[in-house]
Amino acid sequence: MRLVVARCQVDYAGRLSAHLPMATRVLMIKADGSVLVHSDGGSYKPLNWMSPPCKLTEGVTEDGQIEWTVTSRASGKGPADTLRILLEEIHSDSEHDLGIDPGLQKDGVEKHLQELLADHPSSLGDGLTLVRREYPTAIGPVDLMCKDPNGGSVAIEVKRRGEIDGVEQLTRYLELLNRDPLLTAKGPVRGIFAAQAIKPQAKVLAGDRGIQCVTVDYDALRGMDDPTERLF
Repeated sequence: MRLVVARCQVDYAGRLSAHLPMATRVLMIKADGSVLVHSDGGSYKPLNWMSPPCKLTEGVTEDGQIEWTVTSRASGKGPADTLRILLEEIHSDSEHDLGIDPGLQKDGVEKHLQELLADHPSSLGDGLTLVRREYPTAIGPVDLMCKDPNGGSVAIEVKRRGEIDGVEQLTRYLELLNRDPLLTAKGPVRGIFAAQAIKPQAKVLAGDRGIQCVTVDYDALRGMDDPTERLF
């Protein structure tokens, strides 16, 4: 991973446009190729980012200013997304080998709940079918990626206790997934927040974000788990 602390200006052009005026920020270039722009506020959410596959080109403008150009084309259709970063002053530039990440270790109940829902996705919505568990993204794996009966993509975040942090986590995944034209071919990626119990504040936030909340009966779901019906 490469970490650069610099005074910079960032401009994004693609399906929409966005501008970050000159300020000191952290630029993160991960081993998977993703590029993220962070400020000293806003918690864990980047101000802008480009997910892989993308290409970072470092150059210099006509007036001698350092310029990074990040381009990404998730499919062969349409123009490439472009993230243009002008660096006025670099305060720090370092690289770190983080090694292989073992991934998030969930507690026993939450892990088993995810496994049960992967076996029975239709318990979260009629006609849902599993595409993959731990669907990879540049900012972490989505617990379950499913398809609805119309072929639309549905991202599902599974928690034992549903709180605001879980809704924020799913929101970040949805923002990233909805940049992928392969996932949005049948419409925007929908989100489902599934938990044994969901706090009222989390339900309100989820509703505001267009995320569906589903309360899961863990004991009843365990009764559906018949080992004789498994392939493995």
